[in-house]
Amino acid sequence: MVVPQCDFGLIGGSSTLSIEFPESLELDYVELKGRDLVFNTPWGKSPEFKEFIIHDEQGDKKVLTCCMHGWRQGVSRADASRQVFWVLREAGVKRIIAEGGVGAINHLLKTRDLIIPHDYMDFSMRKDVGLEDRHLLIMRDALCPTMRELLYQIAEENWPSRVFDRGIYVNTDGRHFESPAEVGLFKMAGADVVGQSICPEVYLAREIGACYIGLYLVVNYAEGIISPWQHEELTDIYYNESINMAKIMLKFLRQLSPEQRCVCPSLRKETLLKTYT
Repeated sequence: MVVPQCDFGLIGGSSTLSIEFPESLELDYVELKGRDLVFNTPWGKSPEFKEFIIHDEQGDKKVLTCCMHGWRQGVSRADASRQVFWVLREAGVKRIIAEGGVGAINHLLKTRDLIIPHDYMDFSMRKDVGLEDRHLLIMRDALCPTMRELLYQIAEENWPSRVFDRGIYVNTDGRHFESPAEVGLFKMAGADVVGQSICPEVYLAREIGACYIGLYLVVNYAEGIISPWQHEELTDIYYNESINMAKIMLKFLRQLSPEQRCVCPSLRKETLLKTYT
């Protein structure tokens, strides 16, 4: 199957896993064009994608989306990430938004807050996850400042709780949650939230020359912070906030230009390291 050319990539995470995205929203400006789209990649068959169109007065915008970061049983998370970003590269995507649920490390955060991180720390073990070795990736402004500004404006207008336009996301491997001692270390290091998806996605987005941004819903307190998390509250947040999360992302994409008017393209260089045989 040939990968369709698209303007945007939307990587769904746990915060929209409980709905059919985008069908459940029943928006008159969103048209589903294809579903169950699987592509052959150098790392095996991709996860299932959907293709949809956002109709707008300024022109139609094509979007490719997959759910839960492409993670699925029997496929390593590293390979799943490679598959997703290989497809997005083949589609010509230059602007990507991802979403997910995170645990609060910063004591000032509350459940149901939204955070749009400006930086990250990678404590995962999945290193050197890439598509090729042609580029030197500069990870300054790894989360596109221009996209963050627009997303914050839209989230502020449409989210019933608090929205933060800055924060540091610390990435761990999972699938387990972190220990209180680990969370204490992350807190001393300056992290605000913890999750398991921003890396290696932020590296792969830079590698394919795309802008990347994340929208994250605080669904629990990290271990040792405020109070122990409750499975019932976690379930309630996931099932009752998904529609609002999805609406914010679609409104964001509807207003976002496909053109990169930011610093991101300048932060990928040809590598200085050459392989000699």
